[in-house]
Amino acid sequence: MSEENKKNYGADSIQALEGMEHVRMRPSMYIGDVGVRGLHHLVYEVVDNSIDEALAGHCDHIKVMINEGDSITVEDNGRGIPVDIHKKEGVSALEVVMTKIGAGGKFDKDSYKVSGGLHGVGVSCVNALSDHLKATVFREGKVYEQEYERGKTLYPVKQVGETDRRGTVVTFHPDPTIFQQVSQYNYDTLANRLRELAFLNKGIKIELIDERRKDEEGNFIHDVFQSEEGLKEFIRFLDDTRQPIIEDVISMEGEKNDIPVEVAMIYNDSFGENLHSYVNNINTHEGGTHLAGFRRGLTTTLKKYADNSGMLDKLKFDIAGDDFREGLTAIVSVKVAEPQFEGQTKTKLGNREVTSAVSQAVSQMLEDYLEEHPNDAKTIVQKVILAAQARHAARKAREMVQRKTVMSGGGLPGKLSDCSETDPTRCEVFLVEGDSAGGTAKQGRDREFQAILPLRGKILNVEKAMQHKVFENEEIRNIYTALGVTIGTEEDSKALNLEKLRYHKIVIMCDADIDGSHIATLILTFFFRYMKELVENGYVYIATPPLYLVKKGAKKRYAWSDKERDEIAEGFGGGASIQRYKGLGEMNADQLWDTTMNPEFRTLRQVGIDNLAEADRIFSMLMGDEVPPRREFIEKNAIYANIDA
Repeated sequence: MSEENKKNYGADSIQALEGMEHVRMRPSMYIGDVGVRGLHHLVYEVVDNSIDEALAGHCDHIKVMINEGDSITVEDNGRGIPVDIHKKEGVSALEVVMTKIGAGGKFDKDSYKVSGGLHGVGVSCVNALSDHLKATVFREGKVYEQEYERGKTLYPVKQVGETDRRGTVVTFHPDPTIFQQVSQYNYDTLANRLRELAFLNKGIKIELIDERRKDEEGNFIHDVFQSEEGLKEFIRFLDDTRQPIIEDVISMEGEKNDIPVEVAMIYNDSFGENLHSYVNNINTHEGGTHLAGFRRGLTTTLKKYADNSGMLDKLKFDIAGDDFREGLTAIVSVKVAEPQFEGQTKTKLGNREVTSAVSQAVSQMLEDYLEEHPNDAKTIVQKVILAAQARHAARKAREMVQRKTVMSGGGLPGKLSDCSETDPTRCEVFLVEGDSAGGTAKQGRDREFQAILPLRGKILNVEKAMQHKVFENEEIRNIYTALGVTIGTEEDSKALNLEKLRYHKIVIMCDADIDGSHIATLILTFFFRYMKELVENGYVYIATPPLYLVKKGAKKRYAWSDKERDEIAEGFGGGASIQRYKGLGEMNADQLWDTTMNPEFRTLRQVGIDNLAEADRIFSMLMGDEVPPRREFIEKNAIYANIDA
C-alpha cells in the first residue's frame, strides 16, 4: 500500500456491494449454521476485521472478551473504522460497514492487499444476527459510537469524547431467536482458533478473557497468544506429542510471483501424514492449488536428492509421492489478493498461479536445508525408503479389502445384518461393540433401514500402526467392506471414494463406560485418519444409550445422567428402584430400540471437526506413544469427566 493510500483510508474506501435483507431469514447461507459452529463464527468474523488491520500493518494487539450473559467484545488498536460520510450512501462509513452486506475496506485494493473473513460477508452479518451490537471507534483523537438492534441503527454515529488511543471496539450479543439451540460460548473453541491466528500472524498479541469464570486466585480465566516464530512454533505445538527424527523444523517465508508464502515442516517417527493449509488465515481443509504446489516441490526435490545420494540404487521399485509424506507434519500458508475458492464447503483454493509459487518456494527451501544438514537428509531418505517398502505391503492388503467390497463382487462381511432399503440417504448402520450387544441390536432394529455390524473387542489403534497393518486388520476390513467405499490410489492411498457409500448414517454404539468410550475413541481415530471424508460430510454419529432405568411400580423412565436420575427418582416420590446399565447387552431388544435406536426418541451426536489442526494434535496426544502429554491432558480435563467407578 502506498503512503498516500495509507493516509487516504476514509469513507470513500468503503464500498457497499448489496443489501442484507436475507441474512436474518437465511442465516445458514452466511455463517454455515445456527448451531455451535455458527455461534462461534460470529466471533471469528469480527476478529478477522482486526486481523486484516494487522496484515495491513496497522494493528498488533487484539483482545477478545466473553462477557457475563455470553455477549462478546472484540477490541483492537488499529486505525479505527472510518466515520466520515460515505458519498454514495449518505451516512457514516461506520454505519455502512455495520449495516450493508459485503461493505468494507477489503474490497478496496488500496486499503487491504489481502483479507480473510467469510469472503466479504463481514461484520454486518454479525450485526444482523445480534439482538444488540455496539461499535465504538477511537480515531483521529475522537471517540465515536453507534448502536444497533438486529442490524438496524438506533441512532446516527455520534462523537462521545476525545482520546489519545486508536482502534475499534465491537460488543455484540447473538440473537436468541436465531440461535435457539445454543447460546453459550465455549472458551476452548475460541482459544483454539485465536491460538491458530497468532501462529499464522507472528508478532500479533491476541488475548482471550472469560469474564464468566474465575481461577483459584480469583482472576478471570485468561490466555495470551503471541508467536515470534510463527509457523515454526505452530509445528512444534502440533507435533508436541510425536517424536521428531530430524533436529529442527524446516521453514521458510518469502514472496514468489507476488504471492507471500510461508511453509514449515518436520519429520517424525509416526506413519501418518499431517498437512494443514491456509489461505489468508482461512483453513482450507479441502486443500487446493497451494497444497498441490507443496507436494510437487517436496516430491521433486527429495526425489532428486535421493536419486543423487545413491541410497535408492538397491530398491527394486519406484518411490511414490505418498512415500515422501509419511511421518510428515507440515503447514502451508499463503496470502492471495483475490482467492478463488472451490469445493463443497468453499475451502479449496483454485488459483492456478499459486501452485508454481509454492512449488518454487518449497524446492528452494528444501534444497538449502538438505545441503546444509546432510545427516538429517540421510534420515529423511531412509524414512522414505521404509515408507515405500511398507506401501508395497499395504497395497497388497488394500487390494484384499477391495476384492471383498460389494462392487468387486466379494459380498458383505458375514457378521453384517443388512437392511432391505437400498437408498443410502435412508440407510443407517450401527457399529456395535461385541457380539452380545450386536445380537440385541439385531433383534431391536428396524430391518427396513437399519443395519448392524458387530465389532469384536477393541479395534486396532491406527495412530500407532503402519498402513499395511491397518488394512490387514479384520475388523477394519469389515468396516470398509460393509460401508462399500473404495480405498485410495497410489498417489493418495487414503483418499476415499464415497460414490458407493451404502449408508449416510454411520452410528458408533458402545457401552456407556470407560471401555466403551475407549472403543469409540479407537473407531473415531480410524475414521479421522483413514475416512476423514465421512466425518467432513456429516455421516458419522455417536449413539447415547441411557445410564439408568428408574422404576416404581408400573412407572419407569430412563436417565442419561446422575442429575436426571435423581430428578426422576424424586419425582416418583421416593422408593424407586434404580438399575445401572453397565453395557448395551443388559438391555433387552425393546429397551434398546426405545432409548437408543428409535429415530423418534433417540439422541445421536453428530461428529464434526471444528479445527483440523487441533483435532490432529488431540488424536496424536491421546492415541500416540508419548505418555506425558496424555497424562497432562487427562489431569487438566479430569474435572469435566464423569468417570463411573
